[in-house]
Amino acid sequence: MRISMTAIKHALQRDIFTPNDERLLSIVNVCKAGKKKKNCFLCATVTTERPVQVKVVKVKKSDKGDFYKRQMAWELRDLMEVDAKDANKENPEFDLHFEKVYRWVASSTAEKNSFISCIWKLNQRYLRKKVEFVNVSPQLLEELPKAEESVPSGESQSVAGGDEDALDDYQELNAREEQDIEGMMEVCEYAISNAEAFAEKLSRELQVLDGANIQSIMASEKQVNILMQLLDQALAEVDTIEGKLLSYEEMLQSVKDQMDQISHSNRLIQISNTNNGKLLDEIQFLVNYMDLSKGHIKALQEGDLSSPKGIEACINASEALSQCMNVELKPGHDKLMAVKQQQHLFSELRDTFARRLTNHLNNVFVHQFNHFSHFKMTIPQFYRSSCLSLPGHDQSSTLAQHTADLTLPKHSPLHRDLLRYAKLMEWLKNTQREKYEGLSRTYVDYMTRLYEREIKDFFEVAKIKMAGTSKDGKGKFATLPRKESALKQETESLHGSSGKLTGSTSSLNKLAVSSSNSRRSQSSSLLDMGNMSASDLDVADRTRFDKIFEQVLSELEPLCLAEQDFISKFFKLQQNATLAQGEHVDDADGTTPSRPVSEHRLSISEKDMVRMMMNKIFQSIETELNTLIALGDKIDSFNSLYMLVKMSHHVWTAENVDPASYLSTTLGNVLVTVKRNFDKCISCQIRQMEEVKISKKSKVGILAFVTGFEEFAKLAEAIFRNAERRGDLDKAYIKLIRAVFNNVEKVANESQKTPRDVVMMENFHHIFSTLSSLKISCLEAERKEAKQKYTDHLQSYVIYSLGQPLEKLNHFFEGVEARVAQGVREEEVSYQLAFNKQELRKVIKEYPGKEVKKGLDNLYKKVDKHLCEEENLLQVVWHSMQDEFIRQYKHFEGLINRCYPGSGITMEFTIKDMLEYFSSIAQSH
Repeated sequence: MRISMTAIKHALQRDIFTPNDERLLSIVNVCKAGKKKKNCFLCATVTTERPVQVKVVKVKKSDKGDFYKRQMAWELRDLMEVDAKDANKENPEFDLHFEKVYRWVASSTAEKNSFISCIWKLNQRYLRKKVEFVNVSPQLLEELPKAEESVPSGESQSVAGGDEDALDDYQELNAREEQDIEGMMEVCEYAISNAEAFAEKLSRELQVLDGANIQSIMASEKQVNILMQLLDQALAEVDTIEGKLLSYEEMLQSVKDQMDQISHSNRLIQISNTNNGKLLDEIQFLVNYMDLSKGHIKALQEGDLSSPKGIEACINASEALSQCMNVELKPGHDKLMAVKQQQHLFSELRDTFARRLTNHLNNVFVHQFNHFSHFKMTIPQFYRSSCLSLPGHDQSSTLAQHTADLTLPKHSPLHRDLLRYAKLMEWLKNTQREKYEGLSRTYVDYMTRLYEREIKDFFEVAKIKMAGTSKDGKGKFATLPRKESALKQETESLHGSSGKLTGSTSSLNKLAVSSSNSRRSQSSSLLDMGNMSASDLDVADRTRFDKIFEQVLSELEPLCLAEQDFISKFFKLQQNATLAQGEHVDDADGTTPSRPVSEHRLSISEKDMVRMMMNKIFQSIETELNTLIALGDKIDSFNSLYMLVKMSHHVWTAENVDPASYLSTTLGNVLVTVKRNFDKCISCQIRQMEEVKISKKSKVGILAFVTGFEEFAKLAEAIFRNAERRGDLDKAYIKLIRAVFNNVEKVANESQKTPRDVVMMENFHHIFSTLSSLKISCLEAERKEAKQKYTDHLQSYVIYSLGQPLEKLNHFFEGVEARVAQGVREEEVSYQLAFNKQELRKVIKEYPGKEVKKGLDNLYKKVDKHLCEEENLLQVVWHSMQDEFIRQYKHFEGLINRCYPGSGITMEFTIKDMLEYFSSIAQSH
């Protein structure tokens, strides 16, 4: 075995590795674990060129067995682990872990150990990343691989590192050494043939050169003595020069002392000049930055805060005062008496002006509030003023027009007047924080009362408009129908003698319910949707509600944004804001900014302050909106669709402006309520479908909730076109259509007058037509399902109905098919007593053409009674019955030909007769 392995190594080295410039170091005969029939060789190799690459190569004999071929190779650096399975017992199995684990079984344990030892040596010598050896004996890793003995000459040294070490110690000759050796060898032609003679000649020449060197040294003694004498003379000259240098140094020392005295005097003069300059700079600094002009002092003490020029002078004076007070003093300045006096003066001016400004702004708040509140009216006053308009009341007419058009009063005049003081508010914020916060609270208190009254009146008008009150173009109530007149009386009864609404929310809810009950039921449903949609009054009501609700949101949105914009500007709450690219913040001069301040990203604390002020001022908006939504839902539950779309759009718009704004947060909270009402509306429709009852004496036809779903879908598609909350509608569609499917089947199962297949066929045909026309993408699967159910039940009804005109003939051939299914051969069926030729002729004679036509005519009348007129499926069903009848006819003829061959038995009527029967019956009806 040893000899054969050596021969294999030489063959592999010669045929495979030498052509690839590789040396074979170790080899092991292996097979895969569990597949011992297919032997191969694992070889450890290194390249002959540097850098050295170490590989594990798998070599296998060719299928013919006459040569070896290289099958697979792995880089040793990719080897992660070598598992010898058992370190104590002899075991030929071992694993090599590359990207995956390769399991091998060696032909002998000695070969395995030799191969593993070689791998260990190569790993230690060439790799930085060391391979992990598991279950390997430590003694084995210290031994040299035995396989080196049989490696071709020069290869075992390679494993031990011999040839590599030799290459490391070898040094090449340089160009000059090569030329000298070549010249020497050219002189001595026998240098190569007789190396000893060449070496003796070189030795003799070396001795001659040594002797010449010694003689040369001995001959130079005289020159050395002369050199020593010259050195002694040079030393004497150096001593002379040193003496002269010492005398010069003593002379220069006196000059140095005089120059030091002059330098000291100059330094004292320079220090004095520097100190005088610094003192002058300090005095100029204090004079420039700690001095306030007489004009500024007068403006702070007596400036007119009501005129534009006076306000501008006060702004300039307050800025100058802030600069003087905020100047950064240097250490020691605060101990100067003049500085203390100036600081005391500045503090008095600051306190005086802060009191004047606070009192003035308080008066401005009160005056503006009273001005805007003077002409405010309650709803009864508005209706009285609108009915009895008098000339000369411009402000009243304007407010009346606001209320009639369902608009909120604009406060831009108030904001414009107050924005003149924005810079003074900023000064107050930076200098007198307590007074600034007091003014903020005062403004919030006044505006809370003002907005609460305006918003309350605004929503009361919106509720009355929703409830159906109308007014003609002349300012007087138009002639109303009886129900609208009653509504007007109930509306007027809501107001007390004081002219203010009392119990507005509950009264209006009752009012809305009673008004809607006079026109229809309190809450719409899919069951009565068909009748409702046909009513122009319902369409007008929903359109009016949609417009009113949109008008309410459209009025609230600019109102809140304008107020938030004003608060941010007036109270200077965007100081630390980082402006988005392209945004501009105008000065507080009353001009309209290019983009609202609410779009700015404010600092967290100031954002919270703006939100707190807005929450306080508009604390009634969310409550009023929820009340309005509840009213709309009570008037008509389908109003929740309009509200969901409108509210979602306004929330989306507000979030794009500022996701953390008061408007965005409030509308988001209200949107949750609207979504709950929408879900409640859908659940109510489903519940009403489940509770539907059908008459036992009349045919079912198209169920009310099926047509109701159609109307609902058309309405919803019109409302939700391009809406942001389309996903909510799709979810509702899925719930509703599944409920429609389930309840159609439920009604079909409970129907006694109309066959189940007819109920299913007609209603699912209607559903399929509805979904096909609306093209609702989320209901595409349900559309296909409805079509399949319609088709299946149409076929079932046709087959069931056709069994009645030819009942005995059908029973006969069903018996024939049953015998064939039991194993009776078709040509032997005629020998069965109950199904012989005579019985067949007897059954066929009972159905002459005239009788068949009569049966079909009765069938047509029966089908006509089953089907409803609105779906118009009679001709479709009749045509399907014709096709099915022809199919049955051909089927019966086939059975006769196969089971009664040569009998000459045929039906009493032909297919042509049948087509004529069906056509004439359809035309006659």
